Amino acid sequence: MGTTLFLKGIVVGLLISIPVGPIAVLCIKRTLNEGKIHGIVSGLGAATADAIYGFIAVSSLTFISKFLVKEQIWLRLMGGFFLCYMGVRVFRSRLMQRSTSGNGASHLSNYVSALLLTLANPATFLALAAVFAGLGVVEIRVHHSSAGLLVGGVFIGSGLWWFILNSITGVFLGKLDYVRLARLNRISGIIITGFGLLVLLSLVI
Repeated sequence: MGTTLFLKGIVVGLLISIPVGPIAVLCIKRTLNEGKIHGIVSGLGAATADAIYGFIAVSSLTFISKFLVKEQIWLRLMGGFFLCYMGVRVFRSRLMQRSTSGNGASHLSNYVSALLLTLANPATFLALAAVFAGLGVVEIRVHHSSAGLLVGGVFIGSGLWWFILNSITGVFLGKLDYVRLARLNRISGIIITGFGLLVLLSLVI
């Protein structure tokens, strides 16, 4: 039973992460501009957010679940503005020297920004709940260890996808000159801002 739940969690983590969105664009941009470690750290931030929402979806935290559903309009509003803010920052950012290690401050910033960007999208929680239901995962209230295995699987599955994406993107490291990387920054910024505007637009349509 425990192994099955863990494997289901991995599948859920992969299904939630694979669709291309602003986080994927951000991770690709950071990998190419700053190095693989920066992209992986950003992906782990997103995976942590997926695990947090996964924990809420399968635990007895019904109050938080209801709050996320009830207040999703305000959360989407904040998420849309945050996406626009990140998009403008990426568009205007200067290229950094690539580093295999970087520094603690930049890694923390990358991790936290990806974490907040993912948490700011309540659709992640709704998608997780839908996928859990589709896989036959019922609400777990008593066996907290089982819930832990499931949520751990979500984190592993999501983290695995970000590692795969980072590895694929890493093939292009060193093959893009300064001009192309600068262009990538601007394109990434426009795409991320576009996602933010779509979120905001969806609130009035």
